[in-house]
Amino acid sequence: QVHIVESGGGTVQPGGSLRLSCAASGFTFRLYGMSWYRRTPGKERELVAFIISAGGNTNYADSVKGRFTISRDNAKNTVYLQMNSLKPEDTAVYYCTARVRGFDYWGQGTQVTVSF
Repeated sequence: QVHIVESGGGTVQPGGSLRLSCAASGFTFRLYGMSWYRRTPGKERELVAFIISAGGNTNYADSVKGRFTISRDNAKNTVYLQMNSLKPEDTAVYYCTARVRGFDYWGQGTQVTVSF
């Protein structure tokens, strides 16, 4: 029932930008906080950004603060991650997640590669 679909990934040079989108359905989107995680092969996933249900308060990993911005449009059931000043170490699969009634729901992920 819960479905999450990420899009917007790609390959960019260091210093470039990407905007990721997350389309969610199957739950009352406006009542839930949403997160972006990323995973690099051989490493545990890490929380990149979080936004509360109403979209007012956010938090970020220290490694991306000042460069990434999470936002949401509850009328469109969509979360965004604006990624600026990208670095090679940002290379990862990015996932949009929601914790709904104690369960974590994940999308399929979208690949971001930052390289010359």
